[in-house]
Amino acid sequence: MKPPLKRLSDLKGSDPHGKTFAPPSPRVSRQKKGTVLTPAERAAFLASRPDLKPKA
Repeated sequence: MKPPLKRLSDLKGSDPHGKTFAPPSPRVSRQKKGTVLTPAERAAFLASRPDLKPKA
């Protein structure tokens, strides 16, 4: 004989008014946004790294 089906609301210890996700921590909110290199910066970086030059 199969046991009766359980619902999420039947589970013990769940708070119906609880938040699913915690608010972001200060460490997450302090992370810097990514930057995009200008064409001059990109050329200077690739000139300093010959191993990254595309094979033509």
